[in-house]
Amino acid sequence: MPDSPDAAQSDATEALSSARAAYDRVRTEIAKTIVGQEEVVDQALTAIFCRGHVVIVGVPGLAKTLLISTLAKTLSLGFSRVQFTPDLMPSDITGTEVIEEDKATGARELRFVKGPIFANIVLADEINRTPPKTQAALLEAMQERQVTIGGIQHKLPDPFFVLATQNPIEQEGTYPLPEAQLDRFLFQILIHYPDAAQEAEIVRRSGSLDQATPEAVLTGEDIRTVHEVIRATPIADHVLSYALRLVRATRVDQPMDNDTDRPKMIEDYLAWGAGPRASEYIVLAAKARAALTGSTHVTPEHVRQMAKPVLRHRILRNFNAEADRVTSDMIVDSLLEEIPVEGTTQQEQQQLDKVIG
Repeated sequence: MPDSPDAAQSDATEALSSARAAYDRVRTEIAKTIVGQEEVVDQALTAIFCRGHVVIVGVPGLAKTLLISTLAKTLSLGFSRVQFTPDLMPSDITGTEVIEEDKATGARELRFVKGPIFANIVLADEINRTPPKTQAALLEAMQERQVTIGGIQHKLPDPFFVLATQNPIEQEGTYPLPEAQLDRFLFQILIHYPDAAQEAEIVRRSGSLDQATPEAVLTGEDIRTVHEVIRATPIADHVLSYALRLVRATRVDQPMDNDTDRPKMIEDYLAWGAGPRASEYIVLAAKARAALTGSTHVTPEHVRQMAKPVLRHRILRNFNAEADRVTSDMIVDSLLEEIPVEGTTQQEQQQLDKVIG
């Protein structure tokens, strides 16, 4: 006999409550080490529960590496760190085959020695400091969750995340990530300077003998469970349509849907728009935002909150944008201001506009 609607609703409510509790537990543990940066932490956790990869961009000294290592400590998962340098080789990441001799028989055979990528969480520190050949070693791992060595496929642990860091101001001796690799990252997260009170707290903690240590509070199975809750979060057709129109409006070489006007900033400053993976990810991220904040469904506000981290690294600015110092975030802001949500009243649209105001 099928479950009653009330029982199904009760199960959904319990699942949402469990997801929210898991999210809060990890945030509490991270706060023992990381001061402030709530939005960065929220986006990083959202990506983890979506089982997506993240690249965090910020100037030196903003605790990018510390944030990722602290996040790893709150999860009962394997963790490895790779410091990317110009002389790093692909085999230094994926592993290599070595000749092993059986001392009893003298027989020799090839044995695969796993590299640091065979962990649940891989910290790719300063990922843009290594040449494209080594950067490409991550492509198969990020997309297929496997590496191929000598024609043999080796599955990576489940779950598997690449959490990368990047310095935006020092470009000497760096190799910009190709668009194909950037597209594999669910989010590009920007980390900014702390405010005065937060910086004072950072200094106080760093000079104290009492250093708090975060505890592991979630397992891989917990993450998989929350991920299932996120996937099952319902999204209305008009919200899904809104997310798609935001992404499709960035494609300057394609006509706009429903003969609407494309925002002028898009026309003037974009050379290339986001692909279908952006559409998939913005909907998934919006579902995660809804589930992790206790909402039973996705709203346009959830889509708006996830637009920048999903789109900022998937749109390619042209020379005019560089010359006029127009950033990717400014372009996404213009999208959110000028692309309306169909099916909402004028008052609801005004409330949505406050999200980016």
